[in-house]
Amino acid sequence: MDKLSFKKSLTMIEQFAIKDFFFKWVGRPIEGLDDFLPLEYTEDVFAKLEAKAETSFFINENEKFRYVTLTEANQIVIGLSDSNQELKHRILYLDEI
Repeated sequence: MDKLSFKKSLTMIEQFAIKDFFFKWVGRPIEGLDDFLPLEYTEDVFAKLEAKAETSFFINENEKFRYVTLTEANQIVIGLSDSNQELKHRILYLDEI
């Protein structure tokens, strides 16, 4: 992860593309992504779409979703925290849709 360069800001088009990709990746929930997993755009250290604090969405049963972002090379990266609250990252590839 140290070799990845995250974008400092995301255009509206990039934000919509990330949301669309993520919506498909989580299985197209009936209630829509904004109701199922509301995401908030932030630019703290790097630009990302973060899950709101009160939201709990788990991947692989023990990894809590924290955020999704793009690298400068347009790779989609998901930030997760494990059961020890340690931050982990997962790079998603288009063939995972």
